[in-house]
Amino acid sequence: MNVLLPSALRSYTGETQITATGDSLNELFAELERRYPGLRFRVVDEQNQLRPNMRIFVNGVGVRDLSHALAPNDFVAIVLALSGG
Repeated sequence: MNVLLPSALRSYTGETQITATGDSLNELFAELERRYPGLRFRVVDEQNQLRPNMRIFVNGVGVRDLSHALAPNDFVAIVLALSGG
């Protein structure tokens, strides 16, 4: 599947978009962590929850459940939400 990365994570991969595999978001982030150590911790916290400032979209639909199933042809966008006033 194709994974779009926000600029804050590109220092790990050197790429804007990468190809990865996984049957769920958990598995996807496990693979990304193996390939790019430290990346998962920027997106997922110690309680295995998405960090509050991170958003995940699978084929354009917002997802917060890391057990969400993925298919090989899915498009996953990791988005860093802006905050402040």
